[in-house]
Amino acid sequence: MDNVTSRTITTANPILSPDSRTALVARVVDATKSYGAGAGRVNALDGVTLGIPAGQFTAIMGPSGSGKSTLMHVMAGLDTVTTGQVWLGDTEITRLKDAELTVLRRRRVGFVFQSFNLVPTLDVQANIRLPFELDGRRPTRTQAEWIDHLVGSLGLGDRLTHRPHELSGGQQQRVAIVRALATRPDLIFADEPTGNLDSRTGRDVLALLAEASRSYGQSIAMVTHDPIAASFADRIVFLADGVVVAERGRSSAEEISTFMLGMEQRA
Repeated sequence: MDNVTSRTITTANPILSPDSRTALVARVVDATKSYGAGAGRVNALDGVTLGIPAGQFTAIMGPSGSGKSTLMHVMAGLDTVTTGQVWLGDTEITRLKDAELTVLRRRRVGFVFQSFNLVPTLDVQANIRLPFELDGRRPTRTQAEWIDHLVGSLGLGDRLTHRPHELSGGQQQRVAIVRALATRPDLIFADEPTGNLDSRTGRDVLALLAEASRSYGQSIAMVTHDPIAASFADRIVFLADGVVVAERGRSSAEEISTFMLGMEQRA
């Protein structure tokens, strides 16, 4: 346990060095997010400094109320920080206007949610190509070939004309993953992506995300409370009370569970 806690905030400091910034797809610097005022003020994030390395699968863990979802939302530009800075690549998004953020997210960020978020009236093919439609463009030949490769790899070739209600939960999540990967975004944010799936299907989905990172260099940041899900990641960041309390490399579900239990006992 001592080996883990010794790699807490000190591991975040090199993230801010000029040489390492080029290897980060997203980062927050001294980020705070507060709700309410006076005695009712709640700090969901309390001075968080953290970077998401390019080409890695990062899991963000913590108990309920730790700030992990808030952190994802501000890093993705879905919410704003109270103080501090937020960057996507070399673009500071801290004070971008909503219209600018919408375009940036559409072109540089992919999302995989627990609830799949597929459009029920569109078939699989239209759902996958939705990011391009929203951006007013069609996939290039290279992008179309990439989509075909993903569809084939994930066994969706015979489901392209099906609507979401005609698919299993695992198939719907695979469609969501293809949609997120279709534009080859700088970063994919996954918010409890296996929360609505049975354990076997959930492991399959996590394996797909891990493969996207290992084989295609896709950068992924996943929020989860599940030690099994986090065990698929290259790096695990632990939050508690809005603060990064520890980081560790690839770990087994048992090691993660033990560490999480220790966090709760020390709280």
